[in-house]
Amino acid sequence: MVKNAQAIRLSAEQRYADELNTLLELDNANNKPQGWNLSPKLVRQFILGNKELGISRKFFGDDPLVDRAIVSLLGKQGLMLVGKPGTAKSMLSELLAAAISGDSNLTIQGTAGTSEDHIRYAWNYALLLAEGPTERALIGSPIYHGMQQGKIVRFEEITRCPPEIQDVLVSLMSEKQMMIPEMGQSVKMSAKPGFNLIATANLHDRGVHEMSAALKRRFNFETVNPITDKNFEIELIQTQLNQELGELKSQVIVPIDVIELLVTTFQELRQGQTQNGTHLKVPDAVMSTAEAVNIVYASALDAYYFGDGTLNGGQIAKQLIGVVLKDNADDIKRIQFYMDNVVRERAKHSSQWHSFYQVSKHFWK
Repeated sequence: MVKNAQAIRLSAEQRYADELNTLLELDNANNKPQGWNLSPKLVRQFILGNKELGISRKFFGDDPLVDRAIVSLLGKQGLMLVGKPGTAKSMLSELLAAAISGDSNLTIQGTAGTSEDHIRYAWNYALLLAEGPTERALIGSPIYHGMQQGKIVRFEEITRCPPEIQDVLVSLMSEKQMMIPEMGQSVKMSAKPGFNLIATANLHDRGVHEMSAALKRRFNFETVNPITDKNFEIELIQTQLNQELGELKSQVIVPIDVIELLVTTFQELRQGQTQNGTHLKVPDAVMSTAEAVNIVYASALDAYYFGDGTLNGGQIAKQLIGVVLKDNADDIKRIQFYMDNVVRERAKHSSQWHSFYQVSKHFWK
């Protein structure tokens, strides 16, 4: 086992343990749902922040969406978070699970190879042969353990699973119980209060399967859109960058105007229009906040290991090519147009845009 201090990434309940403990101590609500660690109001504060209590904001953008998501999990329906890749669907599901159940690790990752065993249960065949179908021989799935313990279960990228595997969820979500016929006709696992399912799906991504109407009826759908508020996106990227850099954050200088340059570029390419109204062709590549964080993190490492420790626009330009050239070669022409007609003009008035433009010329010509 890897100790927490040595882990590359900690779960939300580990990263924000102090904040969760603070909220637990303050939570004297008499209407806390059965099976929930925190009352709904404090779940909201954990995700959206409370400066007076020292609770950091973790999800930026659509506050009413967070409210609706919490209300969905209070009811019988599951919660389905849909949207473009990189819009923090998984992060929101992790934060909700950490706040409600104190455990975000009951997770199924949907793939083309996901089987019914991953959703229901499997068997330890050595024990099965020795003892028969006993509870000791049964290997429960995350959903099995979520029902058993009354916790939130996360199902990532559910639409990557074949339809026949997705539909295994229909009866589980309707009946809130799992039959185990191998142990007897009447043996079943009934879900304890607090159990529910949060699923995520990239509905416009390639290689996904349409969900059946029956499965859709078991979920409340919420669309997580890209962040449109520039200041919110800048703040989020700064927060994520500090987390990624860890001990290096004190040794790398990240000027705010470099982050603003990156956010401006991403938002304009994402929206197909510049700040002054010039129309652009939107690249097929995913220009998400998550990708922006990846770029600024890689650029910061470039600045630390190969530069003078200060991030600049040129380092951002070097990393941008890795994001854009993933899906469609025509994106090169779209970026070239942006560089030649938008960035070049800004380079005349800003040193960071000038650095960004000068370095980008070597990659986009």
